[in-house]
Amino acid sequence: MTQENITLKTNTPRNLFVHLLAIVTLYWSSISFITLLWQYINKFFPDNLNYFGYDFSSGLIRFHVSALIIVFPVFLATSWYLNKLYRKESRVRESKIRKWLLYLTLFVASLVIIGDLIGTINALLGGEITIRFILKALSIFLVAGLIFGYYLDDVKRDIPSGTARYFAWGTSVVVLVVIITAFFVIGSPTTARLIQFDQQRISDLQGIQAQIVNYWQGKEKLPGVLSDLNDSISGFKVPIDPHTNVQYEYIVTYLTNLSFYLCANFNKQSLPETTRMLYPIGSDISQNWDHAAGRVCFERTIDRQLYPVKK
Repeated sequence: MTQENITLKTNTPRNLFVHLLAIVTLYWSSISFITLLWQYINKFFPDNLNYFGYDFSSGLIRFHVSALIIVFPVFLATSWYLNKLYRKESRVRESKIRKWLLYLTLFVASLVIIGDLIGTINALLGGEITIRFILKALSIFLVAGLIFGYYLDDVKRDIPSGTARYFAWGTSVVVLVVIITAFFVIGSPTTARLIQFDQQRISDLQGIQAQIVNYWQGKEKLPGVLSDLNDSISGFKVPIDPHTNVQYEYIVTYLTNLSFYLCANFNKQSLPETTRMLYPIGSDISQNWDHAAGRVCFERTIDRQLYPVKK
């Protein structure tokens, strides 16, 4: 068989697909793994200087846990298939497709390690070294270093390394621990649904509050009951609790200074990330919407200067 025929046999669409799938799932799994580690670090080591936002996101954790649950097993299965293929068809291991993708992976891992070291030194010189920064830099360095070391060794070999099985089991255990940790950090799916109900309650109360302000500006008085806000022209209808289907509470405290309460029953205590992401500082609705579990009332007072009556 000529060299040209060997090349054509090793560089088949099948080999391109399998090798490309293995590399893409490797990258995706690595990014999701590092993102989860960073979110755990943000959770347990918050930054006191991060005043305008909250860098912990349960939504980000849910997405990347979902990605790891699907993508990482695909990576393991594809790698297992490739090693089996290498033993059966040794020429596949010498394909240009495999070598190009492996050297691309080594190149990317090298850039990540170099960038991580530069960022660490830059933070050190800027006085920004904290325990959370060190942990984040270390997580990138370890993941990129492990990938670089494993594939640098693999690309030099003519046959698959015997350590591949141990590498797969070791990484599987670590990934499993990271996934399980997510359920302790963000709670179960049932808890997540209860929190979604609470977020909808906050959104409903915010909408009701806006309509109360509009009612004042249009009629120069507060509504007597929430049903006064229903408007067939604009289509607004006072929402009800999405979980219990009961009316929200509206209590007028002082007619003269336009003060009132909006109340609801919440399932869980609010997370800072929820209120800060939905109602950021500087917005028109940046009042405090933090709440405990159970019945909570939010006191509001309409400022006549900020919200004058429309003439």
